[in-house]
Amino acid sequence: MSFIDDLLPIIFSIFVGGIIGIEREYQLKSAGLRTMILVTLGSCMFTMLSASLGAGSSPDRIAANIITGIGFVGAGVIFKEENRVSGLTTAVTIWICASLGMTIGAGYYTEAIIGSVAVFLLLIVFKYVQNVIDRISTRYTYQVTLPYHEDAVEKYENIFKEHHLQSRRGKQMRSGEKFTIVWLVQGAAQNHASCAKVLLNDKTIEEFKF
Repeated sequence: MSFIDDLLPIIFSIFVGGIIGIEREYQLKSAGLRTMILVTLGSCMFTMLSASLGAGSSPDRIAANIITGIGFVGAGVIFKEENRVSGLTTAVTIWICASLGMTIGAGYYTEAIIGSVAVFLLLIVFKYVQNVIDRISTRYTYQVTLPYHEDAVEKYENIFKEHHLQSRRGKQMRSGEKFTIVWLVQGAAQNHASCAKVLLNDKTIEEFKF
């Protein structure tokens, strides 16, 4: 292969990783522009290396190790926040960037272009679709701390119902006279906003997390 033949996939992989990375950077994700470029470029170069090692080597073994290694990288951006898991989309984006890098490194440029366009459109378009879904129904964790009294749980679950929110009771903790209750609450975003406003103005509540 000539120098140009070697250089083309490297430049192409940087471009593809950069386009996807710009979207992740704009969304303020933990893995942004540089990460996506390096993942795509690294996968491309490993694939090119495996193809040039000679007939006596096993190219599929290097490809399999790329996928394994990317799995560890992706796992590093997934976080569990109380009852929610975040970072799954970023982890999958890292994985798909690796696959695009491997596709470019193997010389399948048409497939890489189609895949890159599809990924970019999915990240952009479905962000708006997700926002629409969240406005219709989204889930939050409500945590209320107040002086203990027997009717506290029923009182606040009735407030959720009044605001057309579905609640599922979680942990209940009592320390002396302080009583902490946790709910998983699901419903429309505007209903969450109005309910939170009521709870924030409740003089009985000593601490409210939403």
